[in-house]
Amino acid sequence: MQQKPTSADKTWSGRFSEPVAELVKRYTASVEFDRRLAEFDIQGSLAHAAMLEACGIIQAGDRAAIRSGLAQILEEIRAGQFEWLLDLEDVHLNIEKRLTAIVGEAGKRLHTARSRNDQVATDVRLWLRASVDQIAGLIEGLQAALLDLAERHADTVMPGFTHLQVAQPVTFGHHLMAYFEMLKRDGERMRDCRKRINRLPLGAAALAGTSYPIDREMVARELGFDGVCENSLDAVSDRDFAIEFSAAAALVMTHLSRLSEELILWMSPRVGFIDIADRFCTGSSIMPQKKNPDVPELVRGKTGRVTGHLMALLTLMKSQPLAYNKDNQEDKEPLFDTVDTLVATLRIYADMMGGITVKPEAMRQAAFQGYATATDLADYLVKKGLPFRDAHEVVALAVRHAEGKRCDLSELELDALRAFSPLIGDDVYAVLTLEGSLNSRDHIGGTAPAQVRAAIQRGRQYLATF
Repeated sequence: MQQKPTSADKTWSGRFSEPVAELVKRYTASVEFDRRLAEFDIQGSLAHAAMLEACGIIQAGDRAAIRSGLAQILEEIRAGQFEWLLDLEDVHLNIEKRLTAIVGEAGKRLHTARSRNDQVATDVRLWLRASVDQIAGLIEGLQAALLDLAERHADTVMPGFTHLQVAQPVTFGHHLMAYFEMLKRDGERMRDCRKRINRLPLGAAALAGTSYPIDREMVARELGFDGVCENSLDAVSDRDFAIEFSAAAALVMTHLSRLSEELILWMSPRVGFIDIADRFCTGSSIMPQKKNPDVPELVRGKTGRVTGHLMALLTLMKSQPLAYNKDNQEDKEPLFDTVDTLVATLRIYADMMGGITVKPEAMRQAAFQGYATATDLADYLVKKGLPFRDAHEVVALAVRHAEGKRCDLSELELDALRAFSPLIGDDVYAVLTLEGSLNSRDHIGGTAPAQVRAAIQRGRQYLATF
């Protein structure tokens, strides 16, 4: 059990003539939120101690004591038995004071050749690296769920939209594969930003490096970093790795927000394309008939939260002179919440996609609205030799005529169609069908069912590489 520290226990107590005010102590402390870095702090300290011994800065006995003490602290933390003290301000000092209480003088030697400035930067990078690996895996899990649903509906016709107006027929599988591609880029961004996260700040000390004969590359190897931060001022003061991650996270949430908006629209009885499993929905306290798509609505709302954290981090850094400033303490809560929100969202989304019931007939009927095959008629005329702009005008007149008749283009008599162009023959009806429209777009990236299945196969092969 830790003893409550006195003013003399403060790391910097010798410099000040009076203790820190209680209000200031509470305002400046970070232990309530940065203690989640504890295991990574211990990991970094173990590597630092190994380097100090290897470089002859501390004795082997000191390192052995440090290792033993940190192992005990780790057990206490995992068992929920570690006493976190606000008076000790942050995760680093809480662990250091507990270590000293356990192993004595050896614990006081651990902080040789480092500062809390490079220590916290290292801890955050270790934590964020692990978080990125987790998130990348969750993105892949959601992509797999999209592939499964897309494969079941590679032939399911639905209207494609521009301006939220019926544009051309597509398949539901093709529509879902658009989100697969967005998430593919999201995963690539995560893996790419990991490269810049994975650089070691430790050894930069407070801002200028250290006079001790340290081996930073050894610590980098111990901790699995790709290399070291090569400027000590930059190493301790910059948080662009956190901002870059937050930007990538905001894009993931933006993509999921777009899909959420569509799920909400599709589930509305006015559209009726899908149903979401009951376990992802709630009812109304007053209207017994209601089934509300709460999960996608909350995803849409939480996207603003994550985007706001990105803006907060950008604003946090915009006016900071070199090197470290206390402002940087404010990087953690937005970053922690961004990871928590994204992890929870990706987990629930993959599960929710497996609980979607598709209503193909409703989708098909909607595809007949809005003259979705009008472009196919224009393309038909172009292939007969009519310039596209002339074909566009001919079809526009035909659509206006069909609107007056309150029928689809495919329901017009051949003579009625030929009145707009003598190039139209009885083979026109093949291109005016929904299946004809889909099958005509048989190229990579097109909505032809064969191409959708090929895209799904490529997607499965892509995921198999991880």
